[in-house]
Amino acid sequence: MEELIQNLKKEIIEALNLEGINPNDIDANAPLFEEGLMLDSIDALELIVLMEKKYGIKLKDPNEGKEIFKSVACMAAYIQANRIK
Repeated sequence: MEELIQNLKKEIIEALNLEGINPNDIDANAPLFEEGLMLDSIDALELIVLMEKKYGIKLKDPNEGKEIFKSVACMAAYIQANRIK
């Protein structure tokens, strides 16, 4: 799980072009929106695309996104539980 979290941090930085941030700057349990990385709705769409392309996961219910994208740790747990093997 720790490896997945580290990979997600790198992928988020790359996908969202977060300049000046490295994976160690991101607390896996910190909020991604409003606080923490202070992401916005456009960033949320990028995270959805990232999950589809990298992990083969499509969100069935857009309302799930609020919980899934709460933090990097939440994303990792969702990916681990739902990834296509």
